[in-house]
Amino acid sequence: MRRYLIASTLVAGVMGLFLAGNAVAQGQNVPKVKEFRLERSMPKEAVACIECHKIVHPGIFGDWANSRHASANVTCYDCHKAESFDPDVSKEHYKQYERSDMKYGSKDYRVPVTAVVTPKDCSRCHPDEAKQYARSKHSNTLYIIWQIDPWLNKGMNSDFERASGCFHCHGTVVKKTKDGGLDPLTWPNVGVGRVNMDGSLGSCTSCHTRHRFSVMEARKPEACGQCHLGPDHPQIEIYMESKHGDIYTAFGDQYNWNAAPGTWSAGVDFRGPTCAACHMSGGGTVLTSHDVTERLAWESQAPLSIRPEDFKPFPAKVNHEVEREKMKQICEQCHGDEWVDGQFAMYDKVNEEYNEVYFKPAKKMLGELYEKGLLDKSKFFDEELEVEYYELWHHEGRRARFGAAMMAPDYAWWHGFYECKKRYNSFMEKARDLIEHNKKAYKATDYPNATGNTTRPAEVFDKYK
Repeated sequence: MRRYLIASTLVAGVMGLFLAGNAVAQGQNVPKVKEFRLERSMPKEAVACIECHKIVHPGIFGDWANSRHASANVTCYDCHKAESFDPDVSKEHYKQYERSDMKYGSKDYRVPVTAVVTPKDCSRCHPDEAKQYARSKHSNTLYIIWQIDPWLNKGMNSDFERASGCFHCHGTVVKKTKDGGLDPLTWPNVGVGRVNMDGSLGSCTSCHTRHRFSVMEARKPEACGQCHLGPDHPQIEIYMESKHGDIYTAFGDQYNWNAAPGTWSAGVDFRGPTCAACHMSGGGTVLTSHDVTERLAWESQAPLSIRPEDFKPFPAKVNHEVEREKMKQICEQCHGDEWVDGQFAMYDKVNEEYNEVYFKPAKKMLGELYEKGLLDKSKFFDEELEVEYYELWHHEGRRARFGAAMMAPDYAWWHGFYECKKRYNSFMEKARDLIEHNKKAYKATDYPNATGNTTRPAEVFDKYK
């Protein structure tokens, strides 16, 4: 009897596997079985990396040793490995295997490695996150700014000003020098839109800094505040002013920052949300995503507030109504329908008033000044009214819209619309005076350091042909 039961079970199991395979072949909706494998040993080459860097770079070793990577036996070589023919392989590193003064300084341990770890490298273990990041505004930001930014397109700042400022967050096009080293104008850099030599875009270490790669760090608002700060996009200041930021300041030390990825939950692991909680982490039926383009109903960083799918420099592959519903579900983890709907209604009205009352009339006036030849189009920022127009949307206008979005009244009003009014009135007064007297605006003849390269990098634009 027992043999009969065993035989029946085996037959049933085989039939089950056959039917499942047949169902997949016929395109039926059969869940895919996930396979997990952890290799607890490490090759001698990886041991050499660890033992050497433990001495030479104790800070790097300490970060790695305390990381989740280390606990899963993911080593230096797993992330930095390369092929000998890769464009970003380090020739200089080969010299470390010719040192008689080191235990591991021999060709027995020689492997090709690269200093530039990219999303393509990370995708070997994090494929979904890499795909989401690749379609986001973050990873495509160089393509966006090279289309719309007058600082770049008009060459109004120097290459070094860009490298030390703009590209620090937006990213560089990583290149090598003639002798094979990394070009200091392009490296070091962890900008979110960095163009890597392996063809990938961005840097995961913008948010998960090496070599700890901490999920806790990326969940805290300070991670976003590295770039989202200052006069033109002060999200970190806006957040800290808001009730959400106030709650974080008061209770943040009690949050469970180390909850497993995909499980970090409002009311369980944290009381008030951070940037990541609203824009990336999951909640309800909304899944975690590394595409920060999701959940947005407005493109309010643009000169004219528009829907993300209508943003010409980089149209989002989303529908703003669908994304608004996602954000609503995130908000409803802590708020009721009336609260959430009221906030969205107010934010919609702010964008509409900004468009109609401030930006459109100013843009129309700027166009009239160019048409009448009272302003010169050949450059930008070398005439005062060009600067005033730019700051109306890029500084005060953004602060008003962002402040309203994130419930920070001081930024919505005093740093926002209050300043918009002053800027708008000043711009219009000076513009009308030029028109009334048919007078050309003063043009800065010695505009400083307007030496930047205006050629759009092929490494960026070839990807979008």
